[in-house]
Amino acid sequence: MAAELEYESVLCVKPDVSVYRIPPRASNRGYRASDWKLDQPDWTGRLRITSKGKIAYIKLEDKVSGELFAQAPVEQYPGIAVETVTDSSRYFVIRIQDGTGRSAFIGIGFTDRGDAFDFNVSLQDHFKWVKQESEISKESQEMDARPKLDLGFKEGQTIKLSIGNITTKKGGASKPKTSGTGGLSLLPPPPGGKVTIPPPSSSVAISNHVTPPPIPKSNHGGNDAALFQTRHHSHPTGSSSEQHWQDVKGRLEEL
Repeated sequence: MAAELEYESVLCVKPDVSVYRIPPRASNRGYRASDWKLDQPDWTGRLRITSKGKIAYIKLEDKVSGELFAQAPVEQYPGIAVETVTDSSRYFVIRIQDGTGRSAFIGIGFTDRGDAFDFNVSLQDHFKWVKQESEISKESQEMDARPKLDLGFKEGQTIKLSIGNITTKKGGASKPKTSGTGGLSLLPPPPGGKVTIPPPSSSVAISNHVTPPPIPKSNHGGNDAALFQTRHHSHPTGSSSEQHWQDVKGRLEEL
C-alpha cells in the first residue's frame, strides 16, 4: 500500500549524453575512459534522473520522442550501480537492467564538465535524504518502544508550590505573609487586650484654665464681690477647679 502511494520525482535532466560499449574489466584497478572509443559513441540522447521512494533511476531517453532506451535502478551511491572512471570526471559506468532481471554495464559521458558535476551531486543529495529519513524513522520507532511515563496525579496525591513568600498546598487555602516593606504593617495589641488612654497632663489643665479677672473693691464689702465672682466665673477643670472651690468654701465660712 505504501509503495502505491509513492510518486516519482525528477532530480536532474541533461539534454546531451553519450553511451559507449565498454570492454570487460581486466582487473580490480577500475574502469578507464581512454579504453573506450570516445569519438564514436554507440548512442546519444537525453538523460533523466528520477526517484520513487528510496530508489533513484537513471533513464536514457530519445531526445525527440522521449522513448526509453535503457534505465539503471540505483539503490545505493556510491555503489555497483554507478561507478566513476579513474582517468576522467566526465565519464561514468552504470548498470542497466530490463524488466526480466538481465543487466549489463555501459559507459556514459558528458561533453560539458558541469553536466557531469550535476549528475554526481543529484545522486549524492538523494541518498543523503534517504539516510536522514532512515535515521528519523529509527528514532521514532525507538521512542515508541520506550515505556511511557505516567505523570498524572494519583488519587489523594497533593503537590506543594512555593512562590516567593507565599506557600500554597494544592487543595487548601493559602495565607499570605505580611510584608515588612512596601505595605502597611499594624502594631500588635497590648497585653491583656485592653487599650489604656493616658490621663491629660497638667499642662493641658493649666492651658484650659481661665484666669479670673481682678476683683474690684465694693462698698458692700468683700463678701458680695467674692460671691459675685463665684457665680459668674467659668468653672476651671482638674485640680485647679478643686482648689478654687476650697477657697470659695473658706470665704463662706468666714461670713
